[in-house]
Amino acid sequence: MEQTFIMIKPDGVQRHLVGDIIKRFEAKGFGLVGLKMVSVSRELAEKHYAVHKERPFFSGLVDFIISSPVIAMVWEGKDVIAAARKLIGATNPLAAEPGTIRGDYGVDLGRNLIHGSDAPETAKQEISLWFTDEELVAWEPSRLTWLYE
Repeated sequence: MEQTFIMIKPDGVQRHLVGDIIKRFEAKGFGLVGLKMVSVSRELAEKHYAVHKERPFFSGLVDFIISSPVIAMVWEGKDVIAAARKLIGATNPLAAEPGTIRGDYGVDLGRNLIHGSDAPETAKQEISLWFTDEELVAWEPSRLTWLYE
């Protein structure tokens, strides 16, 4: 099964949307294999967003992510990376389709609630940045036979 990293950002935590967001991934049939609430250090935030280091919004992004706790998660399932991106919606909530997390709850580009890995390589890197192997739980839920042939 494929894995992806999902982070509910400070605005999602502060707006009490954690349960609603998790419910969407569970309802889709994905398995939660890692979950923790994190007060993000500046060092971790800079590593996570290193790809944006040269962009003008980098420092504001880092400041935002460390401003309040986040929920870090690892989800598992068939094609979970692509499916999660569809569940999340477009980066700009104003362009996100209704029915997506950002389309339903997002208001502003700078407060877009959630981060999701965009590719298998990114997912592996982000998961290893946020979780140790011991923090991930390997388990086989009984629902798999009801989801996949």
